Amino acid sequence: MAAPVFRTFIPAFAAAANPTLLGAVTLMLFLPSPKRLLLGYLLGAYLTSITIGLLIVFTFHNSAGVSTSKRTLSPVQDLVLGAIALLIAYVLASGRDQPIRERRRERKLAKHGGEEKEPLAQRWLGRGSARIAFVCGVALTLPGFTYLVCLSRIDKQNWSTAGTVLAVIAANLIMLILLEAPLIGYAVAPERTAKAVQDFRAWLRRRGRTVAVRIAAVIGILLIVRGVIELLV
Repeated sequence: MAAPVFRTFIPAFAAAANPTLLGAVTLMLFLPSPKRLLLGYLLGAYLTSITIGLLIVFTFHNSAGVSTSKRTLSPVQDLVLGAIALLIAYVLASGRDQPIRERRRERKLAKHGGEEKEPLAQRWLGRGSARIAFVCGVALTLPGFTYLVCLSRIDKQNWSTAGTVLAVIAANLIMLILLEAPLIGYAVAPERTAKAVQDFRAWLRRRGRTVAVRIAAVIGILLIVRGVIELLV
């Protein structure tokens, strides 16, 4: 019994490695009041992801369009995204993005009269507003392919209505672990977590580019391998 249940939630673990979520969490950890921002974003993400998940499971899970998109788009999507990730890793490793970044920075300086402004998302989240973080969580948490696979597996278990609802909630608890982990740390050991966040900021400033290259390369390779396997099976 335990093995089929675990297999049901494997896609949720894959969905936890969400580049958008990782970027948002990293940004919020660099800003003032990270705990407030993380909590607001998490509540917004819960609202969107759980609501959409329940709607899909109880209403649209037998849709032919969904099953067709799974069969035809999944391998191609993996291959394309994998190639993009490897391209990003190459560009970052070779430093070819530096001239582009310099030109973009010069255009921004010229546009704002020589004053360098932060990105819009950073300016919004930088206000430390949980409400703004909540809106970002609602807007940026949309179901991806791995979440749809997880929902499909939940549906196939033929659990009761209450069991299905709990399963969707459990999947979201797994998928949003990047937000939940630091919040749990702040609740259990606030001083130690605050120091860990400071150390992480310093480490990321020193090693950020190298880490980004390695993560992009690993994600690209895994996506391409998975896409090839899906095409061959």
